[in-house]
Amino acid sequence: MFEAFVGTWKLNESKNFDEYMEALGVNLAILKMGNIVKPDLIISVDKHGVVCMKSQSTFKTTEIKFKLGEQFDETTADDRHTKTVMTLENGKLIQKQTWDGKETSGCERDWERVSRPGS
Repeated sequence: MFEAFVGTWKLNESKNFDEYMEALGVNLAILKMGNIVKPDLIISVDKHGVVCMKSQSTFKTTEIKFKLGEQFDETTADDRHTKTVMTLENGKLIQKQTWDGKETSGCERDWERVSRPGS
């Protein structure tokens, strides 16, 4: 089922992004930069079911590799070191992060598919 997400995506909108970033304790300069940057997201899955998500922007490029439902270590774009779990819920990809006794609250991002593999 995850194969439906494979391809290149462009960020259209982030809901609750400012509140989300403020709750993380991100400084004002990074918060403003985060509102300007519209990254591309490239998603692939290898033959072992490992998902690779690469977020590319003029500001920063990050990459995570994971299996759905399995916890993994992530270094975020704002340099937090988190324990992260990615799941599929109602056709949406959900990312839950924990670090320093904190947990992600909720930022919904709307992406538009730019291309699929082979297109």
